[in-house]
Amino acid sequence: MALLSVLTPVLAAVLCLVIGYMLVKSRETETTSTPPVTTKADLRPWVDQDLQDDTEVTAREDEDGDWVDSNEEEDIPHVPYSPPRYPKETMLERSKDFYTLMNQRRSVPIHQHVQFRLLLICTAPSGAHTEPWTFVVVSDAETKHQIRLIVEEEEEVNYRQRMGDKWVHDLAKLRTNWVKEYLDVAPYLVLIFKQTYGILPNGKKKTHYYNEISVSISCGILLAALQNVGLVTVTSTPLNCGPQLRLLLKRPANEKLLMLLPVGYPASDATVPDLKRKPLNEIMVHV
Repeated sequence: MALLSVLTPVLAAVLCLVIGYMLVKSRETETTSTPPVTTKADLRPWVDQDLQDDTEVTAREDEDGDWVDSNEEEDIPHVPYSPPRYPKETMLERSKDFYTLMNQRRSVPIHQHVQFRLLLICTAPSGAHTEPWTFVVVSDAETKHQIRLIVEEEEEVNYRQRMGDKWVHDLAKLRTNWVKEYLDVAPYLVLIFKQTYGILPNGKKKTHYYNEISVSISCGILLAALQNVGLVTVTSTPLNCGPQLRLLLKRPANEKLLMLLPVGYPASDATVPDLKRKPLNEIMVHV
């Protein structure tokens, strides 16, 4: 009994250690075995990582990089601005003409036998006038075919797995699928990249504010310009193709693919869905 009374504190201490060890191990097991929580945001395959506006994210990730100080940049001189002013009747007529022109814009099959000069003069506004865009114009047949192979491989996975039945069903009435023969047929492919940050001649990085919004606006102006000269395109945002296409075209790591536009004349047998626009009272609120 005397021996037992002496060993009781030791046994109690050992027992406490064993219980504590078991509790720690059980918590570690729960931590490692618990599956990651999936939010609704994670279930949106159309939100491509390459298409997210990451001005702040990029800046945080590269805080240790050599970024240019805004104080180092020269002040921009201002000049008088005097755009033409039209009478109200002329303004109304021009707006109707422009609407009629743009209302004819459709995603159209493209004719192969065409030669033209594609002149890209981008007048779009951009955050702090950083002009965070790169337009890559591809006319080489082999490069176009490589682009098609990359896009079709990913698009088949998109249609079969990533997009889901509802999305595929909604596209069925437009008769689209993962076969993109127009990427070979179109005389030109224009791939628009957003620059998540700029690189100055001295190697320093320059913040590009609102880079995705800025580039998206420039794409809209480009679509209007193509329609204005009688050319057609198919607006496409190749889901999950950005990294492969960037490497194929030897673009730097600060550029992310935003849009791919095949450009040419419409095929002689081209047909388009008979789509109707929403009336003005459904898209505009006047306060």
